[in-house]
Amino acid sequence: MKPSFIEEQEALAAHFEAIAAAERAIAQAFARRADLVEAGRRFGQARAIAAARLPGSRWGAAEVAEREFVSELACTLRVPRRTAENLIAESRALADELPATRAALATGEISYQQARVVIDQAWSVPEEARPAFEAEVLGSAGTLTASKLKCRARLLRERLHPRTITARHQKSIRDRAVFFEPEPDGMASLTLYDTAEKVAAAHERVMLGAVSLQGPEEERTRTQLTADVFADIILDGVTPSGVGEGIRGAVNVTVPVLTLMGVSEEPGFLEGYGPIDPDTARQIAAGAPSFSRILVHPETGAVLSVGRDRFQVPKDLKRFLRVRDKTCRFPGCNRSAAHCDLDHSLDWQFDGLTAHDNLAHLCPGCHALKSETGWQVRHLGDGLLQWTSPTGRTFVSEPATIIRPASPVPARAPARTGAASQVEAEPAPF
Repeated sequence: MKPSFIEEQEALAAHFEAIAAAERAIAQAFARRADLVEAGRRFGQARAIAAARLPGSRWGAAEVAEREFVSELACTLRVPRRTAENLIAESRALADELPATRAALATGEISYQQARVVIDQAWSVPEEARPAFEAEVLGSAGTLTASKLKCRARLLRERLHPRTITARHQKSIRDRAVFFEPEPDGMASLTLYDTAEKVAAAHERVMLGAVSLQGPEEERTRTQLTADVFADIILDGVTPSGVGEGIRGAVNVTVPVLTLMGVSEEPGFLEGYGPIDPDTARQIAAGAPSFSRILVHPETGAVLSVGRDRFQVPKDLKRFLRVRDKTCRFPGCNRSAAHCDLDHSLDWQFDGLTAHDNLAHLCPGCHALKSETGWQVRHLGDGLLQWTSPTGRTFVSEPATIIRPASPVPARAPARTGAASQVEAEPAPF
């Protein structure tokens, strides 16, 4: 017998109740994670008090304990270091400063997203006013979305804050920045964080430019026009020296030789972004200005070692390592290799070789982490690095590109033509 309409509605209602129960369980798990993170932080700090440091160490015991905990937490959760730092700060706030928020999260009354809203706004509320702020915000948190809750919390915070918005605005100006975020399918986002009047004026300028281009013959939508106008202004707009045209930064693009020849559709690799479509890679390699073209054969003939003869890394080995690594090789770090150090995994002073299997790119922060803390690294071959944490847990860092040493060509083999192992053109001036 087919269920009645009322029975079907009741069954659907039961599904929604199960979803709500699952959401409460997720919130409870977040509360548990926060408790564990804060307990781990305190344990690490307690150990640091009795820890001894080697002569010549730049970091004190407390800083070493903090850096080790942050880095291993980031590796454990597979998140960037900054994300791990934020999680630690949020967990500490829930434990020490916002007990009611922590209790609401532990019972599943609010989500972790809502808890973060309370934390973000409460940090700047005076300590004596924080309990009242927390109680009022949580009073309606269970019925509001995170965005609605943020709006309400901001208004309440404004009322309770001892400093004027003018004073706080002056401090916030120092945090202005531009953020680059890779997106899928060969796309990316560029975000400007600046004063409201500047961002609003910039947005208005882009919108007016887009509207001025609309007409019967224009096939682009307004959304597409705004993106094109914005790109034109950024790339060819006004600079401190006047009206600029064709201003570009120098960017490395790795292009497989077979893709360049048109016999393969393997993607190219744009430094700082990732894979790009073959047609774009070919266009750049064909002569687009401000790009450094790196044409890589699958069996590169780059020099892989100069042994103990010299500490400085030769140019062709640097190029090989940059293509292999692309970014800092500490797990989770995504800083471009262009802004990293080439580090001897086994230090030169301890008989480490200047070789491809003893060198890796590390950003200054991760380089210092390796030198000053208990982290250790070992090469596994083919560019794989195994990092061992101070607690003995291991994490593997994979290379961006696996490049194996070229095998010697037999004397009787015919010479191969038409495929240089690696060619790099100088970047165009800008």
